[in-house]
Amino acid sequence: MLALQPLAQAVVFALLVLPAGASERFTAAVYEHAVILPPPALLPPSAEEALALMDRNMDVLEKAVKEAARQGAHIIVTPEDGIYGWRLTREAIYPYLEDIPDPEVDWIPCTDPKRFAPAPVLERLSCMARNNSIYVVANMGDKKLCSSSDPGCPSDGRYQYNTDVVFDSEGKLLARYHKYNLFMSETIQFNIPKEPEAVTFETPFGKFGIFTCFDILFHNPAVVLVNELQVDTVLFPTAWMNVLPFLTAVEFHSAWAMGMGVNLLSANTHNTGMAMTGSGIYAPDGARAYYYNMKTEDGRLLVAELNSHPRLSPAYPPANWSAYASSVKRVSPNEHDFSGLIFHDTFTFTELTKSEGNFTVCQKDLCCHVSYKMAGKQEDEVYVLGAFDGLHVVEGQYYLQICTLLKCKSTEQKSCGQPVETAQTKFDMFSLSGTFGTNYVFPEVLYSGVQLAPGEFEVLSDGCLISKIAPTKPVVTVTLFGRWYEKD
Repeated sequence: MLALQPLAQAVVFALLVLPAGASERFTAAVYEHAVILPPPALLPPSAEEALALMDRNMDVLEKAVKEAARQGAHIIVTPEDGIYGWRLTREAIYPYLEDIPDPEVDWIPCTDPKRFAPAPVLERLSCMARNNSIYVVANMGDKKLCSSSDPGCPSDGRYQYNTDVVFDSEGKLLARYHKYNLFMSETIQFNIPKEPEAVTFETPFGKFGIFTCFDILFHNPAVVLVNELQVDTVLFPTAWMNVLPFLTAVEFHSAWAMGMGVNLLSANTHNTGMAMTGSGIYAPDGARAYYYNMKTEDGRLLVAELNSHPRLSPAYPPANWSAYASSVKRVSPNEHDFSGLIFHDTFTFTELTKSEGNFTVCQKDLCCHVSYKMAGKQEDEVYVLGAFDGLHVVEGQYYLQICTLLKCKSTEQKSCGQPVETAQTKFDMFSLSGTFGTNYVFPEVLYSGVQLAPGEFEVLSDGCLISKIAPTKPVVTVTLFGRWYEKD
């Protein structure tokens, strides 16, 4: 018998120690929900009015839960703000909140609803899970009374948290997560927990972790869950406002799953007026299912099968993100270099003036290199190679290193970096790499019409993102989105 190589030995060992009865695959569902919002009001609603609105949203969610279960899903994720929306002040949101106990209390609200304070939302979510034999993930609000002896206690005497809850297929409250990284106006409604929470739980189909929306951009809890606690799948309720060219929901969330080597179940709210859409079921090797629709106000259920333990896949080994680009000779700025803004960050660009070639552009310590061949360069379309190495400081502070090949909005240089959804130029091939100082790099390829490119590109072990085949659709952007957490 041939001796096993170390990687093969690790895979065999991992398979041997999987829990008895564990499944190698499972079926996941996410639901993008067009949330019924509360009407504008000067005063907080009554408890009865608040519950009536939440019941209308839960009526829709319950139909999605039933359909997901009918299609064989083991777990369903619903969106952030999916039960009461977001048009609320701190005072106005209070009637929508419930006191959510620690899951260690071992509670099934569906069968024992009066054990704790009145909790009609928890009860109904529990019954959705129990009656359909499916894990249910939802986002709601938690309230906790505090006293004046607590120096952090708000003046109204309570903490309010943006909270995810998970119920198992028996309806038991399995997990509770308080969002740590609040997004801008959320701080008006909610409090930041005193410490970040790293919430995980085991299932017969893998180890799960959970966090919410803006959390995905930060080390704690996102990287902690994946690298330190070794989860297989991340549950991700979100209310994501799309920001082209790098931060549309489907492109960034699929890239994050690939860069981190885990499954990501991303459920977004749907509201075109707020540019909210984009949900998906993502594996490390690409999207299994995704939805992006800015034309109608329809929700959508997605169901797909996933590997329960993606780290055991041969495709998982991570790249050395700077290896290839570091071997490319660094060149001084050329006559085509210019500056431009993308989402308030100043990039250094160089125009791709030919239909094929090799270009390098640098900013600070980051040099980005592209090789490409266009099938036919459109005269009215301009593409650039861009680099950004710096601290982003708009809606939060986080350090980025970004290499991007992207289409400009028009033939004018000042349009480069402005939002673009469509293109006409097809490429025969492309490769993109950078001299990254971080190992956390997320590879994105976005085609015309905000379409992903599953199976059409790969990242080599030397950190080079390459097209595996001639791209089947015109390219909007090819990006390596790096996060250098230590520099935040």
